[in-house]
Amino acid sequence: MKRVKIGLIGCGNISGQYLKYCRQFDILEVVACSDLDMSKAKARAEEYGVPRVLTVEQLLADPEIELVVNLTVPAVHAEVSMRAIEHGKHVYVEKPLSVDLAEGQQLLQMAAERGLLVGCAPDTVLGAGLQTCRKLIDEGKIGEPVSAVAFMLSRGPEGWHPDPEFFYKRGAGPMFDMGPYYLTALVQLFGPMASISAMTKSALAERVIGSEPKRGQRIKVETPTYVAGNIAFHNGAIATMITSFDTFGRHHLPNIEIYGTEGTIRVPDPNIFGGDIFLNRHDQNEWERVAYTHPYADSGRGLGVADMAYAIRNGRAHRASGDIGYHVLEAMHGFHIAADQQKHYMMQSRCERPQAMPVEGLRE
Repeated sequence: MKRVKIGLIGCGNISGQYLKYCRQFDILEVVACSDLDMSKAKARAEEYGVPRVLTVEQLLADPEIELVVNLTVPAVHAEVSMRAIEHGKHVYVEKPLSVDLAEGQQLLQMAAERGLLVGCAPDTVLGAGLQTCRKLIDEGKIGEPVSAVAFMLSRGPEGWHPDPEFFYKRGAGPMFDMGPYYLTALVQLFGPMASISAMTKSALAERVIGSEPKRGQRIKVETPTYVAGNIAFHNGAIATMITSFDTFGRHHLPNIEIYGTEGTIRVPDPNIFGGDIFLNRHDQNEWERVAYTHPYADSGRGLGVADMAYAIRNGRAHRASGDIGYHVLEAMHGFHIAADQQKHYMMQSRCERPQAMPVEGLRE
């Protein structure tokens, strides 16, 4: 099958993951990379053997590049993605799809009008961990899914990230940064969301950077850093979810647990592709560790890009889609809107639950 040639824009912290793992799929060929800081692009190209370093305009204008992987900062996700669409490229964007809902809608509409695909991270839900959990649910191992809890609790990224300011800007915070992993996982397991209720809080007005090279600099916090709420799904299930950058210490709560009429599944961290899975059924006294039924436990960013590339070649739907990305984006806004207005937020979008990954791995 003819390879899909990729141009990568944004050579920051996460780009190494994409450049490493995209090379492991025969359907993909990374032919160029770009960044506003060309020294970053050159360093990544040398590290991962990318043949060309281009300006953003050169990359977008290159006729051999079919798919743009957009790894820029969230504030310009929509702008860069729409420019790629305008140049006739399919685009796969890091989460979130965009910052504003209107921009996300415009992006998807532009792509649809031109017959182009939009993909959106995270693709961790396509890995062995979440896909095995989905198979357990689909096979009725816990009966009818009734409810779930999801917890992402940390102190925040200013202690380790080299450039953490954007995490505390509008369109970021714990919900917009880590929420996509958890919400996308819940959509994968339950299907689309119907309504949200929530409360939010910020513990501190400023954060002090503890990592190099900006140690000691202060960050003004412009977004809530503790977001708690409930989600109702169209399938009748409900979930309680908390995301926080205000939590000291290593918590002992589950990442995600799914409760059914006949049992419980403890779901691994949705920020990784593998992780431990545990099942406790009504007829068991102890938790049972579950073996993977699917591949890609040790994958990294690039699995969703590869699935999208096969979709481009074969005319099928792709799993880490822009529609799911938009649904998750609306839900993240929904948490904040529900908290600000002190009422339930009713979801306006509705995505399809994607097809499960094949147990034999991607072939077409």
